[in-house]
Amino acid sequence: MASPTALLSAPPVPSCAPAQAKPVAPAETSPADAWTEPGTGAYRRISAALFLAGFSTFSLIYAVQPLLPGLVGEFHISPSVGSLALSVTTGFLAFSILCAGAFSEAVSRRGLMFASMMGAALLHIGSALAPTWYGVLVLRALEGVLLGGVPAVAMAYLAEEIHPRALGAAMGLYVGGTAFGGMMGRVGIGILAEFASWRAALGILGIVDLVAALGFFALLPASRNAVRRSGVTLLQHRDAWLKHLRNPGLPPLFATGFLVLGAYVSTFNYLTFRLTAAPYGFGQGQISAIFTVFLFGVIASTAAGSLADRLGRGPVLIVGVLTMAAGTALTCLAALPGIFAGIVAVTVGFFIAHAVASGWVGRMAQGSKGHASSLYLLAYYLGSSLMGSAGGWFWSAGGWSALAGFNAGLLAAALALALRLQAMEGAGGRQGENGL
Repeated sequence: MASPTALLSAPPVPSCAPAQAKPVAPAETSPADAWTEPGTGAYRRISAALFLAGFSTFSLIYAVQPLLPGLVGEFHISPSVGSLALSVTTGFLAFSILCAGAFSEAVSRRGLMFASMMGAALLHIGSALAPTWYGVLVLRALEGVLLGGVPAVAMAYLAEEIHPRALGAAMGLYVGGTAFGGMMGRVGIGILAEFASWRAALGILGIVDLVAALGFFALLPASRNAVRRSGVTLLQHRDAWLKHLRNPGLPPLFATGFLVLGAYVSTFNYLTFRLTAAPYGFGQGQISAIFTVFLFGVIASTAAGSLADRLGRGPVLIVGVLTMAAGTALTCLAALPGIFAGIVAVTVGFFIAHAVASGWVGRMAQGSKGHASSLYLLAYYLGSSLMGSAGGWFWSAGGWSALAGFNAGLLAAALALALRLQAMEGAGGRQGENGL
């Protein structure tokens, strides 16, 4: 058997890197010569295309969330098992992102994102036709694999193409697209499922996202600043990831993504079960209407990116985490107005935190931005997959109060990291280091 060192230094597997070891056009240029400036036509096209990418990705990922009680009833499974319809997608997505971020260093970022969006939409249509629970899970897992070609690549594309002074705003708009996609996936699916069936709802959403993929491809300009590198070995990929892990600011950002998305997904996974039960007794349409709070996320993420560019990333990140914590406390109230206020606060806080953290990764990373983005999103989606399912144990054992306590623990850890990042940002601002 070959040694681990020999395996790492061997030519890469085809799925992660091409075979020839030579640079590929376009030729390397100084990014300063080719920044896309805010207010230009190219900037507007990029913003619209990445908004569609965010919409498509998150509508496909989270469309099953309002359907969880129905899936549990139809397939006679427990809530924790039912949550796997979402967790397998985000879990496979997390590891797919790691490979896609590296692969994007050697191929067209635009082409990779387009192929991922088209393939995932087709699999989504297939999941609507699956006759068994295990068939649904397999197709949802494959959907996660393909969707890995969008988030990390989108973050790297923006970090390379958009002028640094406008990067926060552009990243905020992309995250706003993810919020809008998450909302429309959940709300539209729920309404369609009430009047037709969950299968028809999933199929229609898949068709909508096929159209979104075509619009994305038509709008997005090809990369001008990315230097494509083929023939990169597994050892070189490893070194790029390790370089980012040694950057003192990046691991706290990765962990922040893990914690805030974990708390966010576990809140919404089990909120559906809470509100369909007594004393609330919500129907499918009413449950879906709750997800219109994502409109607040669209606004918050866009505003957060611009505020972070002006006021500093640390303070805005702290505000996002504290807002989530306050919302979590409000959801423990029995009265519906208090619960809804809490849901809004959790949503706003989450999208503030995610918009700031994701934009900060691209700014802080020193080279190989696709690798840095893939590490952030690996942690981010593992938080969704692992914490989203772990929350089910707390829900089953102690109801909503136990689940809220679980989320509060995640957010306390996220706040500690945000305070550390703020201190590092202040030091970096004084010393001019690491893009902090």
